[in-house]
Amino acid sequence: MNGDPLLTIGELARRTGLSVRTVRFWSDEGLVPPTGRSPAGYRLYDAALARLALVRTLRDLGVDLATTRRVLARELTVPEVAAAHADALGLQIRTLRLRRAALRAIAARGTTQEDTDFMHRLAQLSDDQRRRLVHDFIDETFGGLDANPEFVAMMRSAMPDLPDDPTPQQADAWVELAGLTQDPGFRAAVRRMAEHQAAQRAEGDSTGLHHELTEAVRETVGAALERGVAPGSPEAAPYLDALTARYAETFGRPDDTGLRHWLLDRLEVGNDPRAERYWQLLAVINGWPVPPSLTPVLAWFAAALRGR
Repeated sequence: MNGDPLLTIGELARRTGLSVRTVRFWSDEGLVPPTGRSPAGYRLYDAALARLALVRTLRDLGVDLATTRRVLARELTVPEVAAAHADALGLQIRTLRLRRAALRAIAARGTTQEDTDFMHRLAQLSDDQRRRLVHDFIDETFGGLDANPEFVAMMRSAMPDLPDDPTPQQADAWVELAGLTQDPGFRAAVRRMAEHQAAQRAEGDSTGLHHELTEAVRETVGAALERGVAPGSPEAAPYLDALTARYAETFGRPDDTGLRHWLLDRLEVGNDPRAERYWQLLAVINGWPVPPSLTPVLAWFAAALRGR
């Protein structure tokens, strides 16, 4: 002993601000063992204030009794415990953010009990389970079809990769993306796109993803929109002619009425705003730059084709 007076449980409680019940419980658990007993049989403690302070801090941080006992026995250091619990809290925060996003979606959509259960499950999924959800969506919509292999590969490579500490926007985007992949209407629309790709491939179209062609459409129609050119007006003709000529060259087809009908059919199948939203949500989740919307551009292009 160091000459300090021995303290009863009541005196320890008064000095630490803890309740007598709490001090007694921690003592019963072996976290703060008594030094001895008084003649009347009361437990007495020596140098227990610092030990109690450490126990209190660890318990306030959510450290369980077993881990606290190991720290006191010097089997674990406080920094090791702090690091482990910081990781655990990070996971809890991530899960809570996802639950908040799910609750917001439920509140906004007025969903059924089945939808509510689905939203709740989304908040519990692991990284692998999230990817599996999207792979299952791709399997169902593209399965059994000889669709554009480059496009399917791009779909499979672009998986939601939610960070360990997602922002509220990323959590919201994940819930919306997962809901979109389960939407029967969207699944049917993507299936139609896949069937159209397969039909085009059967006719000999194996020319890839056409990124340069897409950018040409964006630039050409963007210029028309900037100048306020209406798609059905005579002023739209030069823009439309430039685009049909570019498509004719890319696909090796004559620049005629048949090409314009083919193009219109292609646009009407592919220009679903939900498909664009899918890629925008993936960009938010993964921290990629969100691409500018092509929907108004493709809508102008389709309207110009209808007017000719």
